[in-house]
Amino acid sequence: MSGGLFALLDDIAALARLAAASVDDVGAAAGRASVKAAGVVVDDTAVTPQYVRGIAAEREFPIVRRIAVGSLRNKLLFILPAALLLSQFIPWALTPLLMVGGTYLCYEGAEKVWGALRGHHDHDSPAALEGADAEEKVVSGAIRTDFILSTEIMVIALNEVAGEPLFSRAVILVVVAIGITLLVYGVVAAIVKMDDAGLALAERPSRAAVKLGRGLVHAMPGLLSVIGVVGTAAMLWVGGHILLVGVDDLGWHWLYDLVHHAEEAVHEATGAVGGALAWLVNTTVSALIGLVVGAVVVAVVSVLPFGRGHGEKPAH
Repeated sequence: MSGGLFALLDDIAALARLAAASVDDVGAAAGRASVKAAGVVVDDTAVTPQYVRGIAAEREFPIVRRIAVGSLRNKLLFILPAALLLSQFIPWALTPLLMVGGTYLCYEGAEKVWGALRGHHDHDSPAALEGADAEEKVVSGAIRTDFILSTEIMVIALNEVAGEPLFSRAVILVVVAIGITLLVYGVVAAIVKMDDAGLALAERPSRAAVKLGRGLVHAMPGLLSVIGVVGTAAMLWVGGHILLVGVDDLGWHWLYDLVHHAEEAVHEATGAVGGALAWLVNTTVSALIGLVVGAVVVAVVSVLPFGRGHGEKPAH
């Protein structure tokens, strides 16, 4: 009896060690996948704060929370199941779908550039919206853009764990989805509440706290403007890079090879800073591709009967 009990305890201990090892493996794989997606995570963080610019202070946190919930819903309920099924049964479809999403990002970025050149407010900007439906438009626009960025994040993560069994892939991607969403929207919440933190510090008796608080308040408008520019550039960069890699995956290698050779030439010619400058070459070319493709889509959409160019009231 005691021998059977000890054998059972040994089996339980072995299962516990196996479970612990599996948890470690999942954590390590999720970490690797998250690092590979870090570039898009930065873009997602830069894009989102522009959606709460101009919103009343008491609505900032609720809006960020709603966007975060929508982002997590995008990842867990739509993107993750679709990506797993496609990777399991029709993996060739992932690249064309990603390119469609990349084209949409290029369109959004190019439209913002065009609006800035015309001196018009963005149609989705909170400052340009009035009435009870303003918040719904802001949230839906942010979640729509997040869907594309989240798709890119999840597919990059999926590619890193493609060799894992289906269940392991699913668990790892759930960990990545939750972790990245908390990271991105935690940072976004901190950014949009920076001015409130500054006001609170400015009311403290300490002179240093008052000085810091006033500095935060004065810096906030400029910071949001910079973030808006970075967010637009990020849309063009990520969208263009998706298209650049996508056409290479589909067999049209000349453009990707041209950019890759330019990267190598810059890397070899610039010594210690070669890696950073080579990355800058790829990023710049990707953004230019995004701008060109986006401008074409903006032009096409503007002449379509259902496009945004129709039905707009002239500016006064």
